[in-house]
Amino acid sequence: MAYLFTSESVSEGHPDKVADQISDALIDNFLAFDPQSKVACETLVTTGQVVLAGEVKSNIYLDVQKIARDVINRIGYTKGEYQFDGNSCGVLSAIHEQSDDINRGVDRESKEEQGAGDQGMMFGYATRETDNFMPLALDLSHRILKELAAMRRDGSEIGYLRPDSKSQVTIEYDNDNRPARIDSIVVSTQHDEFDTDDERMLAQIKDDIINILIPRIKAQSKPEIQALFNDDITYHINPTGKFVIGGPHGDTGLTGRKIIVDTYGGKGAHGGGAFSGKDPSKVDRSAAYATRHIAKNLVAAGLCDEVLVQVSYAIGVVEPMGIFVDTYDTSNVDMTDGEIANKVSEIFDMRPAAIEERLKLRQPMYSETAAYGHMGRINEVVSKTFTTPNGEKKTVEVELFTWEKLDYVDKVKAAFGL
Repeated sequence: MAYLFTSESVSEGHPDKVADQISDALIDNFLAFDPQSKVACETLVTTGQVVLAGEVKSNIYLDVQKIARDVINRIGYTKGEYQFDGNSCGVLSAIHEQSDDINRGVDRESKEEQGAGDQGMMFGYATRETDNFMPLALDLSHRILKELAAMRRDGSEIGYLRPDSKSQVTIEYDNDNRPARIDSIVVSTQHDEFDTDDERMLAQIKDDIINILIPRIKAQSKPEIQALFNDDITYHINPTGKFVIGGPHGDTGLTGRKIIVDTYGGKGAHGGGAFSGKDPSKVDRSAAYATRHIAKNLVAAGLCDEVLVQVSYAIGVVEPMGIFVDTYDTSNVDMTDGEIANKVSEIFDMRPAAIEERLKLRQPMYSETAAYGHMGRINEVVSKTFTTPNGEKKTVEVELFTWEKLDYVDKVKAAFGL
């Protein structure tokens, strides 16, 4: 029976994402100067105020207030009329040293014996319905907001946009679980005050989104995705009406409140742990990346068309509690999912230190993850420059989104005889 499935995304200017980006910028700066830093940093943003709190163990001192302000300005909160801007907001730091009780369970004499930074379960997911092995509704939701942000910065076609926005896409699937058409699209975007009345203002925003933004998304898509766009799509553009008050002034933001946006848009499963603000000794982050790496390589190798991978840990314990695999009855090998899971555990070393090494997670690679999803992104090498409070600059080559690499496809094929 045909069914509908919906996913949402939020922009880099959404208050929760502002908080995520500040927390991950702190992670990157600590790792740039001390790769062995242990950091768990939460951020709160509200009207004219940023609060930083958390635990750090590092040999580098940073100007955390300046880092926060730089992130806010980069996002686009640069005007006093937003009631939140990088140059004038207050920044309070309540960051302190990491607890010895936590640290002793993680740090060991032998790096290979590093224990998990916390207990919990983490999930990775992949599907063949898009080129980046991500659910289509989420992929389109992210792309809508990325393009909207690009248009905001350019300002040549739509000049009234402000940083805060949200999107949502509903896909109709056919009886074979394949996308059949786009059913509805929701876009809510913050905007400047208009000189005209609210009704005309809303009409212009709706017209611009439907006739400028959406055609760009369609044009950037492959033919089979373009075919899903149709004249019967239901659009809800700024459905509550006027949206001038937004960002941290309109809604308090906190690190880690958009974990479904960060992962698979509600497809598969989620263990509940947030990513941003955590160094890779925290398996909430590193093991979630590792399970995505496994899932993507399994699907790319042709083992199955869709897969969910779970791993679980106990704090301070080296080996995972177990690995679970669900291929949703799409497996192309004559094995049970339990047998597949056993073989997966032989191919992929899921000890925390092994994950860090395999995915190069001690790099300052996390700012780029903090908006528009941690999964389904482009693996690439970039150059990044960091500055200490005394003016010392350090430029490093960083490989981003290493968990998106298909470097284990041949190993999977060999192990499963594909």
